[in-house]
Amino acid sequence: MTNNAQPSAQHRAEALKERVYVTFTGLAVVLALQSHAETLTAGEAASTLAITVVGTLLAVFVADLVSHLAVHAKTPTRAELSHMARTSFGAFGAIVLPLIFIGVAAVGRWSIEASLRASTIALITALVLIGYLAVRRVQMAWWKKLIALGAEFLLGLAVVGLELLAHG
Repeated sequence: MTNNAQPSAQHRAEALKERVYVTFTGLAVVLALQSHAETLTAGEAASTLAITVVGTLLAVFVADLVSHLAVHAKTPTRAELSHMARTSFGAFGAIVLPLIFIGVAAVGRWSIEASLRASTIALITALVLIGYLAVRRVQMAWWKKLIALGAEFLLGLAVVGLELLAHG
């Protein structure tokens, strides 16, 4: 960030990109869990989702660190390292709603199947909202923006279809 002001466009783009990665990762995990939901407890579903996402975020953080070392031939400064950590681990928020839904199942208000279905809907909706945030200020015709959002939605559905095919 510059002088404690708003994050730069590059920082916002990085954070948005990480959120997309984590949302797709969360979607893949939730769909895989759905394929055997009848044998899962809410705790198993929540821990599988959280562990997978934390592992993904750690991998992203390490990739950022390694690429910084390779490009700059020096270790990152404290500020650069802090930025890498905020960008990587800030994306964990993408799975908060699915974890809440699984928590609702844990207290017996929903079945695990219903919580995973709601999580799938929430994650696909999040992808569309992220897409909207990405295109809302782009100077293009509204119908082109709609096509871009529709394409992202269809890609989300394609992920759902491929996961169902793989675990069906």
